[in-house]
Amino acid sequence: MIRCVRLWSGEDGQSHFAEGVIALAPGVRGDALSKTFPVGAVSFQETDADPRLGWHTDGARQLVITLSGELTFETRDGAFRLKPGDILFTEDTSGRGHDWKLTGGTPWRRLYALLDPETVVPFTPADRSERHPNKE
Repeated sequence: MIRCVRLWSGEDGQSHFAEGVIALAPGVRGDALSKTFPVGAVSFQETDADPRLGWHTDGARQLVITLSGELTFETRDGAFRLKPGDILFTEDTSGRGHDWKLTGGTPWRRLYALLDPETVVPFTPADRSERHPNKE
């Protein structure tokens, strides 16, 4: 299992989050694999200081994979932390958005994988009562 946090825009105009995992199944040679799914484009970004973005939404539905650095994300619901190896599944493209700040002295290096609207991400919430990503 790989830790994943889903961030989405609710009907109330606020960003919400749910912690969970990307489910993996047994693969060849003892590896654990997710199913494959299409990605539209990939890019990398590095931030070594507070970007002072303030509250904002994301420009696209995407996966953000943290390669290095630690940060705290904040929504009106509360806060969560990301560490290297964590995946952020963002769908908060409207509303009041979220804010984040770096913690510690390491730059946040990450990979952005843009998703098509139809792409189903194999996210499993820790709280099984969370709605399906396309239903919120």
